[in-house]
Amino acid sequence: MSRLLLTGAACALPGAPGTDGPRIAPATLAIEGGRIAAVIEGTPSGTDFADFEPVDCSGRLILPGLINAHTHAVLLALRGTIEDVEGNLVYQYMVPVSYLLTGPERSAIARLACAEAIRSGTTTLVDPLRHVADYAPAMAASGLRLWLAESCADAVTTEVGKGTYRFDRAFGQTFLNRTEALIERFHNSEDGRVQVMAAAHGPDNCSPWMLEQVSELAARHGLRRTIHLSQIISEKTQVEALHGCTSTEYLARNGFLGDDLLAVHWTFCTEKDVGILAENGVHFIHSPASMSAKGPHPAPVKAIQEAGINIALGSDNMTEDMFQSMKTALVLHRGAWGRSVRPSPGRVFDYATVNAAKALDRPDLGRIAEGAAADLAMIDLTQATMAPTVSAISNLVHYGHPGLVADTMVAGRFLMRDRRLTTIDEPAAVAEAQAATRSMWTKFEAEGHDVPVPRFDALTTGDPA
Repeated sequence: MSRLLLTGAACALPGAPGTDGPRIAPATLAIEGGRIAAVIEGTPSGTDFADFEPVDCSGRLILPGLINAHTHAVLLALRGTIEDVEGNLVYQYMVPVSYLLTGPERSAIARLACAEAIRSGTTTLVDPLRHVADYAPAMAASGLRLWLAESCADAVTTEVGKGTYRFDRAFGQTFLNRTEALIERFHNSEDGRVQVMAAAHGPDNCSPWMLEQVSELAARHGLRRTIHLSQIISEKTQVEALHGCTSTEYLARNGFLGDDLLAVHWTFCTEKDVGILAENGVHFIHSPASMSAKGPHPAPVKAIQEAGINIALGSDNMTEDMFQSMKTALVLHRGAWGRSVRPSPGRVFDYATVNAAKALDRPDLGRIAEGAAADLAMIDLTQATMAPTVSAISNLVHYGHPGLVADTMVAGRFLMRDRRLTTIDEPAAVAEAQAATRSMWTKFEAEGHDVPVPRFDALTTGDPA
């Protein structure tokens, strides 16, 4: 591993206890063995770092890399389509698409998602879906830090879009077997950069047996767990019909809640549910941008904040842009207080860094400190969006965008340097993902599914109108 000395930058360093967000100060960072060996505020003196390679970061603001606590890289294939469609998007589009793609097509689209994540200053992705082993190598090759999971369900999810919930243990066992294989092949691989989670898809499509199996598997291997919770109306209706309770109550009855659980969305959670989730230490993973495509996401955010629940952010579907997630979270969470100025930009920045690290039980992530992982994003302070700079974190959360990111580093390795990706051939990734998406929609239509966009735009890529 190289030894680097990042000089001349401002850095987002941990704030004082009890404060929101980082404090900004000039600092030099010594990077060794994939970790931050030293944080020297100001300019280092003496010869302690004489054998470190100096890297001039003048005009940069160094941030802890952003952590996307919930995404589905392969569903980038749906970008620009279902955001503008009514209906049950999960079961009518997302589930069929996740099955129709071939292994190489999944890899192509996941590679493009990784490129976008790197350009967005994101250094960690949490990605549960199906057929994950198909595209895990492509994601690992990007250099990003990963938590991967095969989403388990024993309701036959391909039938739910037609209004049928049919539970089949043999169907469910397929996903449990894939999870075991994923653990064997990828867990703690790439010098620990790639981890595996245990995932139950959702309360509506997981029987008590499946919930028990996922929890047992996670306990046996020491894994974090994740689940979509109270995501869509069909889930709410199904759980109420089958179990006579809310999704949260159903999970509580089956011992599925705990402080190792990253639960995503919470759209239909009641205040009583929030209390149950708080008592069990469950982490709220909010995907505010994707869930607000048709209007503000109606999650009980005020109750969640008042309960002191740990909040982290995800991009979910069709984008890896965590700046969009932070910006939307700020608006929605302030709206929950009646056009307030709470939470602060610093607290929302924490959602995408230290809070997400807490959800992953990784205190070495999401912060710039001695001993922390050298997962960093560098913002170009010379860009117009960052000027005038009174509060850099406020600028970033209110107005930030991926174009501000000049460099991205994971474990001391530059994945993007001076806006050039170093681990992904970006033009090839774009072309291959475009071809994979065209193939996917052709198969989608051939199987009789409703295609939301009847044609591809005529662009310089040569796609016909």
